[in-house]
Amino acid sequence: MILGRHMKGLLEHWKQKARQLKQEIYAIYLAYRDPRVPLAARIFAACVVGYAFSPIDLIPDPIPILGYLDDLILVPLGVALALKMIPAEVMAESRIKARQILEQGKPVSWAAAVVIAVIWLCLAALVVVLIVRAFR
Repeated sequence: MILGRHMKGLLEHWKQKARQLKQEIYAIYLAYRDPRVPLAARIFAACVVGYAFSPIDLIPDPIPILGYLDDLILVPLGVALALKMIPAEVMAESRIKARQILEQGKPVSWAAAVVIAVIWLCLAALVVVLIVRAFR
């Protein structure tokens, strides 16, 4: 019984961490649109946000253990690097906005979803072209 409560507490802890990470990613999304953010940081932040919200992973989730490594390592690492690149005052403002928006309900950006889908389709097409050229 004690182990069950411990596991429940641990699970709740990780759920809280996941909610915090989602909020931080959304704050980065808001921050990258700010003109005070340097261009390199904007590009990197856009890539991190796009990858984090993309339904397509570098390593597919069905692959045992490895499938979740990108979610557990790559996304938090990308977030940490993006946070180092974005000015602190911009992130502070973006965190406040993100918290307010997320408290009102989940934001849905169909335009962002379309952009992410188009990027993945372009990358897939590029891979196909490179493979075809390699086997000619």
